[in-house]
Amino acid sequence: MVGEAGEAVEKPEFSLEFQQRFETLLRWRRDVRRFRTDPLPEGTLDHLLQLADLAPSVGNSQPWRIVVVDSKACRDRIIASFEAENEAAARQYQSEKASLYRQLKLAGLKEAPVHLAIFSDEDPEQGAGLGRMTMPETLAYSTVSMIHTFWLAARAEGVGVGWVSILDPQQVARTLQVDESWRLVAYLCVGYPEEEHVDPELERVRWQARTPLSSRLFHR
Repeated sequence: MVGEAGEAVEKPEFSLEFQQRFETLLRWRRDVRRFRTDPLPEGTLDHLLQLADLAPSVGNSQPWRIVVVDSKACRDRIIASFEAENEAAARQYQSEKASLYRQLKLAGLKEAPVHLAIFSDEDPEQGAGLGRMTMPETLAYSTVSMIHTFWLAARAEGVGVGWVSILDPQQVARTLQVDESWRLVAYLCVGYPEEEHVDPELERVRWQARTPLSSRLFHR
């Protein structure tokens, strides 16, 4: 095995206990909607982002662009976007499903102490285009890999993450005044969960249960 500076390093050994605890981490990685309002300890967010930045990326391009949304004015506009898009989404469902939809808590925007807008640069100089000539979408996929790395790192420290997708991407980009080449991939709420559950909330409210892997696994 080779280290960052090219020197040989000892290959790590991951014990059975570590493997079991990693499986536990994956099972407890839930999409959090209910947050406590108390802030993260100083340095925690920076540490988690440093870990997330270890994620792989196509051509080593590191296309993720992370905006920490601190200002109340920006947050208020994001919340307004969510509320408008959420109401529009509710109107797409019929009677019983619409009623259930309106009962779902789909964002923690008002409670979470940290907001992160995650963009992907669609034409970064870094990486010189390697690996994305025929599949440019791998830049966004790389950004998602970073997000998942952040999510696991956060959960390992007891911090919750919620992915808010019911937003107008262009409005978010305008609100945050980002480069035109940046594409919104995720808007994340981050903070300590108000309650802990190993099962997804959408299962608990009977919106959609998880399905077995066998229904989505194919051989050719």
